[in-house]
Amino acid sequence: MARHVVDLKPRWADMDAYGHVNNVTWLEYLQEARVDMFHRYTTDPGGLLVEGVVVARAVIDYKRPLVFRPDPVRIEMWVSRISAASFTLDYEVLDRTGGAAIMYVAAQTVLVPVTLEDGLPRRIRPKEREVLGGLGDD
Repeated sequence: MARHVVDLKPRWADMDAYGHVNNVTWLEYLQEARVDMFHRYTTDPGGLLVEGVVVARAVIDYKRPLVFRPDPVRIEMWVSRISAASFTLDYEVLDRTGGAAIMYVAAQTVLVPVTLEDGLPRRIRPKEREVLGGLGDD
């Protein structure tokens, strides 16, 4: 399966005093892309990992600043690792113009499914593992 792609339009409120996307806002951009992916590749009526998921770790490698502009930025994401009770998503935030890619951020999050009733981590279910396995990079 190909990477999951989300086009996200920067907002004025995302900018910091230097006129580029604030470092904290990048985490929100990754979350918006994740939510889109979870709801697109559903295993239950509420979406993939419907009971809930928490971010156990986030790493962002800033490549270049993203300034405000009217055009969306492209977020490409894929599952790079699946274990018994967590999985890893890799992200690239970029522009693809004329075959060349301009990368703003490369990131990775480790996610842990939880049960909402008690907030405790749980194992990844077989159907979820199947769906997540299909979201790897080509």
